[in-house]
Amino acid sequence: MRLTRGALLVAAGALTPVLLLTAPAFAAGTAPAAVAAASAAPSNGTPVDEMTEDELRIAIARILADPDSGRGVTREANAALDGTVEDMRAFLKTGYRLAQAEDDRVAIVRIIGDPDSGRGVKREATKALDTNTPEALRAFLETGYRLAQAEDDRVAVARILADPTISAALRAAAEDVIDGTPEELRYFLETGRYEVDG
Repeated sequence: MRLTRGALLVAAGALTPVLLLTAPAFAAGTAPAAVAAASAAPSNGTPVDEMTEDELRIAIARILADPDSGRGVTREANAALDGTVEDMRAFLKTGYRLAQAEDDRVAIVRIIGDPDSGRGVKREATKALDTNTPEALRAFLETGYRLAQAEDDRVAVARILADPTISAALRAAAEDVIDGTPEELRYFLETGRYEVDG
C-alpha cells in the first residue's frame, strides 16, 4: 500500500503546477474550506459519489501533496487511503473539512498563545474558537486575523503619535499611515518607522 501511495504522491506532485494554474484562488491560499475541498475533485467536475477508486486516490494524494496540509488533514487523508472506497468518499465529502478545522483550531490556539498577539487579534481568535465551526475558523485565518492585526497595529501607531519625544519626521510618517491598509500599517511598524529615524 505504501508503494501505491508514493506513486500517487509523485503523480499528484506532477499535476500540481497544472492545478495551480487552473485554480488561482486555491493556489493563492485564499480559498474557503468548501472551495478547497471541492478542488480535491478531478478537474472534469466528477461528483465524489461518481469518482472511480483511482480518481479518489488521486484527489486525496493532491491534498497530501499540498504543503499547507496540517497534521490532522494528513492523518485523516492517510487513514482514508488505507481504508475502503467509501472511506475515501467520506473523507472527500466531510472528513477533509473536519480535519482542516482541527488544524485551523491548532493554528488559532498558537496565535492566541503568541506573546506578540495584541488584544484585537486575541479577541477575534477567541470568538472564532467560541463559534467553533469550520467556516468560522477558516474565516478568521483567511481574513479576520489580518483585520484584527490591523486594529492592533493602529493602536501601536497611535501610541507612537502619543509620544511627545518623537521626531517631526516620524510623527508625519505615523500620521500618514494611521488610516492606511493593514499591509501599510504592518510595514510601518516593522520597517518604515526605523527608516524614517534611521
